[in-house]
Amino acid sequence: MQKLEILNKKRIKEFSNLIKRQWNCDFSFSEFAVFMNRNNRIFIISKDVSKLRFEELRINNLGLYFGEINSGELRLSIEGAQIIGRTAQKDILELNDKQSKEWMSGMDLEIDSKINGFVIIKNKDDFLGCGKVVNGKLLNYVPKVRREKN
Repeated sequence: MQKLEILNKKRIKEFSNLIKRQWNCDFSFSEFAVFMNRNNRIFIISKDVSKLRFEELRINNLGLYFGEINSGELRLSIEGAQIIGRTAQKDILELNDKQSKEWMSGMDLEIDSKINGFVIIKNKDDFLGCGKVVNGKLLNYVPKVRREKN
């Protein structure tokens, strides 16, 4: 069984500041309860979860997987990128249709960008997830089970 830690207001504020720093986005977690597992994965769920009696439950997962914190950086899940992407002001990488198809099939992409670090991937009005740009290469984090089959 995986242990989930309920984040207090101070930890949630640190998490919000990380989002602000990486994507210049003011995102409020006020509607959500925020949890972190032992692997630094962040989950969000409606605050109504407080009505559950956790001591009587064996819980593996809870809520929506939002992202993962590694080395002081946040890598968003696909759903996390869709939530944050709507209001993000920086580090959004727009892909064309061909690149998007390659990205969704799990390929790393050579790109011409001055951005380094985690970026939100976008194609037109769709947010496709989060990747990391390192030395002109966009590293793919699309889970195998969610990749597009050619």
